[in-house]
Amino acid sequence: MPLPIFVAILLVTGFVLAIVWFASKRRGRRRPNRSERNPFNLQIGDIVDHMGTFWAVEGILTYEDGGYTWLEYMLLDADRIAWLAVEEDDVLEISLSYPTKELDVSNPPPPQLDFQGDRYRLVESGTATMTRTGNTRDRDAERCHYYDYEGPEDKVLAIERWGSTWEVTYGESLSLESLRLLPGEGESLYRPG
Repeated sequence: MPLPIFVAILLVTGFVLAIVWFASKRRGRRRPNRSERNPFNLQIGDIVDHMGTFWAVEGILTYEDGGYTWLEYMLLDADRIAWLAVEEDDVLEISLSYPTKELDVSNPPPPQLDFQGDRYRLVESGTATMTRTGNTRDRDAERCHYYDYEGPEDKVLAIERWGSTWEVTYGESLSLESLRLLPGEGESLYRPG
């Protein structure tokens, strides 16, 4: 076979293979699913998997302070409670925190405080109004005074005053990649409707 014919056959074969490969990729491309979850659209009954611990979304708080909005999801895993906080302030910020009674709170909370051997500094405070969905524990006031602290190694601490009740949570900042968000059935797993 002469060289020009061989090159032509090789080029045509390569072209056909490229078209077949491109078409198969395009056919296999996933279309976005409306039920896919992200940190801003979790619903009651959805599951949050963080490092092998599966948490059920039982409540949702939407905070608003001066036009700025963020979310906190109350999570349960049978006997433990955690709060998944999500906000977008130039970058996506996610934290997972747990309630504690180990810290005595002054009014107002100080600009720095020590907790479990670490020093935390106040980075933000204010007053927010909120809407709630589902079980949000004792968070039933219409307004909340909040004090957000940062510690070493991505540690976070939050103090909130709900009416006359103070609540302290501590935890860590997370990357979105450390979470798996799974759609649920739309109802509480721990409080059947």
